Amino acid sequence: DQAVRLVDALVSTVRPDAFIIQDLALVPLARRAGFKGEIHLSTLANVSFPMALQWVRERLGVDQVVLPRELDIDELRAMGEACPPGLGLEVFIHGALCYAVSGRCYWSSFLGGKSGLRGRCVQPCRRNYQQGETRWKMFSCMDLSLDVLVKVLRTIPQIRTWKIEGRKKGPHYVYYTVSAYRMLRDEGQDPQAKKAALGLLEQALGRPNTHYRFLPQRPQSPLQADVQTGSGLQVGAVKGSSQKPFVTPRRELLAGDVLRVGYEDDKGHNVMRIGHPVPARGRLTIKKSGQRPIRKGTPVFLTDRREPALQKMLADLEAEAAAIPLPREPAGQRNWPRPKTAQRNRESARTLTVSRTPARGDRGKTAGLWISPATLSKTPRRHQAAVWWWLTPVLWPEGQKALMAMIDQLVRNGSRRFVLNAPWQRGLFKGTQGLDLWAGPFCNLANPLALQA
Repeated sequence: DQAVRLVDALVSTVRPDAFIIQDLALVPLARRAGFKGEIHLSTLANVSFPMALQWVRERLGVDQVVLPRELDIDELRAMGEACPPGLGLEVFIHGALCYAVSGRCYWSSFLGGKSGLRGRCVQPCRRNYQQGETRWKMFSCMDLSLDVLVKVLRTIPQIRTWKIEGRKKGPHYVYYTVSAYRMLRDEGQDPQAKKAALGLLEQALGRPNTHYRFLPQRPQSPLQADVQTGSGLQVGAVKGSSQKPFVTPRRELLAGDVLRVGYEDDKGHNVMRIGHPVPARGRLTIKKSGQRPIRKGTPVFLTDRREPALQKMLADLEAEAAAIPLPREPAGQRNWPRPKTAQRNRESARTLTVSRTPARGDRGKTAGLWISPATLSKTPRRHQAAVWWWLTPVLWPEGQKALMAMIDQLVRNGSRRFVLNAPWQRGLFKGTQGLDLWAGPFCNLANPLALQA
């Protein structure tokens, strides 16, 4: 019901160009609300292998797919070649990397009570952890930055959109990163423009950067367990005594700049906003956080800036928005049709049986195994038909051919029971006649409309 009201309000007032969705129910809800824009599948939808693209285009009418951050350029090219007509791709080029696979993480929900799958991640991976006397921060990824390598993406025509991740970032970050990549897109052949773009990215106040896996021949680890990876541009280090700490910044600081003293979880960690300009090599007194002393040498980072030109842009944008007349409220609540109740399946609670003669004490039981070369080699052919075979929730392009070959082998050996962990994994089967396919827990089918889809 909440989703219905949200979609209705968006369609009748905002009229967005596209919805980025993960739950299959949002496709029929958007169309029922009269939405005429594009439907994009989020990276959380886990469309990560080529055979899925035909399925999502034909069955769901999706216009664009946001691909996972983990794909390298060869895999992106394979996805582009597999795109059916009318389907475009969206690719991450800059921003935060997640320790989990493209943000499919429950750590934030478990430790912080806020879902990372709904854009509310409390980032527990950025914290310090201690085991015995050892302190480490091994889960904290650097930021992705394709910078000059982004030009390679232009050789794949199916990639329509470059995605800059900007969650919890300020206007300064947005302006600098977008300006830099616009220069690399439009003037990437000009050495001076390329140099200027890299300078803008350096000033974007993000985290240390990595190309990650974009170049398969030169992959870079996004993790540096022994190095802190906090966001911001270091402008100096704490000097003076613990009672009168100060910093002499390497560059000019402007009124309104936000500084972070130290890293999160460090003793004396503090965030402060500057009330007056400070020249380069000037002196700025550091405010203490509570009673904790600030250690000499603690790094100081510039984390947000509102320079005058940016302030003017924001003011102009707010004035432009204020001049837009508010649309009228929808006249009353729409009479939304309820999903039809699915006919009960008498076999839904049936006892699973095996086709072989069960061993003593094994009567009436069945087994479930993940499909892998190891499980296939260890499961005798005469027993394979009795197994429920589970497909991996995360399938990369390079693994698609091998998985399809294993599925084909199992079907030839009499296997008929498969648990899919993404709806579009049906595209991996040459045919579904006579097969018993189940939607596994990773399909996230949690409402009637999604089940219908």
